[in-house]
Amino acid sequence: MSEGATTIAAILLETVPGTAGVLIPPPGYLEGVRDLCDKYGIVLIFDEVMCGFGRTGDWFAWQNPTFAGVQPDLVSFAKGVNSGYVPAGGVIISDSIANAFTDEVFPGGLTYSGHPLAMASIVATLDAMKDDGIVENAAAIGADVLGPGLRELAKKHPIIGDVRGVGVFWALDLVDDRDSHAPVSGAVVGEVKNRLMAAGLLPFTADNRIHVVPPCIVSADEVGQALAIYDEVFTAIET
Repeated sequence: MSEGATTIAAILLETVPGTAGVLIPPPGYLEGVRDLCDKYGIVLIFDEVMCGFGRTGDWFAWQNPTFAGVQPDLVSFAKGVNSGYVPAGGVIISDSIANAFTDEVFPGGLTYSGHPLAMASIVATLDAMKDDGIVENAAAIGADVLGPGLRELAKKHPIIGDVRGVGVFWALDLVDDRDSHAPVSGAVVGEVKNRLMAAGLLPFTADNRIHVVPPCIVSADEVGQALAIYDEVFTAIET
């Protein structure tokens, strides 16, 4: 064998894959990856560009109790750190890795590292999120309003084959048959999208999925309005 644990420097994965379908790691999965990395001396990197900074109801998705607090060695982040007001990205480094450069210089850098405008936007955004309880709002909305509301829609509408998510990070699978989980056609997804837009809701669709990902500041009333629109559209599609 030419490849094995000794040839793997790091494992990089999204804590909660977003574009791929808001895939919630099953119980024990992240713990298992962490254990393998510890066993073979592999660095574990979590990509939290999409799922970080409140999206799952915690500052970082890996901190959510759902994932048993599995701690990565590095965390990459970007737009969520300042709501995308100014292009910015970074990496959070664990003490064990950071300490390696106490006596040994890291010969690297970027043209815009530590750009003052980007850094100011990050500080201001994080202060506002903390002062306004935005992360707590995302957690409450997901647990008390959005999650229960989407599950109720699934009970009512056979077109919804699966509901999954946490915080304000959710997805619906649209299916022709729940038993086989056969996806609806692209034409059906297109019709759903058009009807949602006509009703005043701008959806994000991918394959046979609808990603339900409102901003972390969304209110319970706004979620209620969106759920009512989904209900109306699914009813029209199914009749």
